[in-house]
Amino acid sequence: MQQQANEKQQVIEAAERFARTELESDATGHDWWHVHRVVRMAERIARQEGADSAICVIAALLHDVADEKLNESKESGLRKVSDWLAGQPLSEAEQAHIMEIIATMSFNGGGGSPMRTLEGQVVQDADRLDAIGAIAIARAFLYAGWKGDPIYDPELKPREQMSPGEYRNGKSTAINHFHEKLLKLKDRINTASAKRIAEERHRYMAEYVERFMAEWDGADDAPTVR
Repeated sequence: MQQQANEKQQVIEAAERFARTELESDATGHDWWHVHRVVRMAERIARQEGADSAICVIAALLHDVADEKLNESKESGLRKVSDWLAGQPLSEAEQAHIMEIIATMSFNGGGGSPMRTLEGQVVQDADRLDAIGAIAIARAFLYAGWKGDPIYDPELKPREQMSPGEYRNGKSTAINHFHEKLLKLKDRINTASAKRIAEERHRYMAEYVERFMAEWDGADDAPTVR
């Protein structure tokens, strides 16, 4: 048992080095510090929900190494992670579990498949919590700037239905991103532990969008964020 624990810790440390190398120069909001936050939240939720913490942490560390936004394609990103895992002291079942989590956790324009395992739910929740709240607001504008999207354009309406390709590549705005994804995430959280965190973060983010629109319209009664 102790040997297995030591091997898992070695994999975690190696995965951290791998993720840092791959993501430290990212400018989309999916950088190393995003991963760091997701890992810490995944550890917290895993403890509260009784999930396998090591599987959660490894999947959280590697989830954006495979992200299609940061690779030539989704397939090439997944292959990069799969090839790396093949060289680690993990069972085939553990490798398959980690790959399943990474391959199915994305929002994908709202059309992603449900997570099959508790560990998958934990990692997905941790990632989604980083897209709800104060940090999420900063990431939304960073990502819009990286894509070349404007802050807001009244003539560009939020998209209701999107294919994954349209979600990734279609023209939108930073504010539309809140309506197209971020404000929807609270109701797509899996675990009870994460739902409690999401409620407050969602409220803060929703009030921000409300205040933004009030200021855009030149109103004097913009709500005060408590």
